[in-house]
Amino acid sequence: MSALTVAERVAEVRGRIDAAAARAGRDPAAITLVAATKTVDLDRVQQVVDAGVVNVGENRAQELLAKTAVHGAHWHFLGQLQRNKVRQLAPWVLCWHSVDRPELGVEIARRAPGARVLVEVNVGEESQKGGCAPAAVPALVDDLRGDGLDVAGLMTVPPHADDPRRWFAQLREQAVALELPELSMGMTDDFEVAVEEGATMVRVGRALFGARPTSGT
Repeated sequence: MSALTVAERVAEVRGRIDAAAARAGRDPAAITLVAATKTVDLDRVQQVVDAGVVNVGENRAQELLAKTAVHGAHWHFLGQLQRNKVRQLAPWVLCWHSVDRPELGVEIARRAPGARVLVEVNVGEESQKGGCAPAAVPALVDDLRGDGLDVAGLMTVPPHADDPRRWFAQLREQAVALELPELSMGMTDDFEVAVEEGATMVRVGRALFGARPTSGT
């Protein structure tokens, strides 16, 4: 993929974000585009950063560590996280999107005091997914703040086979109730709906990088 093609893809995604924000009467500058780089090679990640998408997210600890050679990237950790990976990741991660249990918060606070975190919410309470149940969010937020972490907001991945809008609206309502400003929600297939429902961060992979290899999904 050429740098020009990457730049065109970035421009297209940003245009879609802008249009969705306009439909919702929102300022598009309030929405952070995070490039989701799972299975994407280092050169293409560098091209996207060079095209202006400096916020870059990884789902897997080893992939993030392998990509720290990318210049100018601000790293977000997006995926399910084991406590024993926190120490290696701590020097690199700007924002932890998938904090879903107190024990993980304790380890992040130990390795990265005051770190910026988002609580991952399993809005559909699906057994195969990470994230805490919606009812458990207030207590987890309190626990994480008690650890000295900067709890900036909430994150979710809605049920795949359902209309995401109601789930995004539910997460927004919970964030408002808890006075949390950040909402990390929306990926390639639904980020425009997420923006319309209040997302402040969208995690986009395929629309920026193209289809992932079948073996890497």
